Amino acid sequence: MALYTKKKNKGGNPLLISVTVLGSSGPIRFVVNEEQLVAAVIDTALKSYAREGRLPVLGSDLNGFLLYCPEVESDALSPWERIGSVGERKFSLCKKPKSDGMEGNNGRRSSEAIYRKGTSGIWKAWIRKSLTLKISSH
Repeated sequence: MALYTKKKNKGGNPLLISVTVLGSSGPIRFVVNEEQLVAAVIDTALKSYAREGRLPVLGSDLNGFLLYCPEVESDALSPWERIGSVGERKFSLCKKPKSDGMEGNNGRRSSEAIYRKGTSGIWKAWIRKSLTLKISSH
């Protein structure tokens, strides 16, 4: 009978995280170390996304994306921040905007506004469509 010895985990605890890519169907789930940097998580998410053959095609340049934590009202996470420091396990990934109006706050507000506008636009369209449905009388 072999004895089970627990290995010491020098790099932190593993976390199962969920990353939703804006415009894609369903989240991507994978395990990361809580000490991993946000940049490494973005890279892993892009590789998993491409491996699964999801659409729209995003590419592999991790510098062109921002990671948000929708549960916590904040700006995009810094690429040098540790993923475990956020305290959440659900994230959203979206492309950085191509506009020139990104000066001042490293583009954080611009991309956050685009993310918020994209999700609220869907709800507004659904509400507008629901209100315009005509109820037929018998």
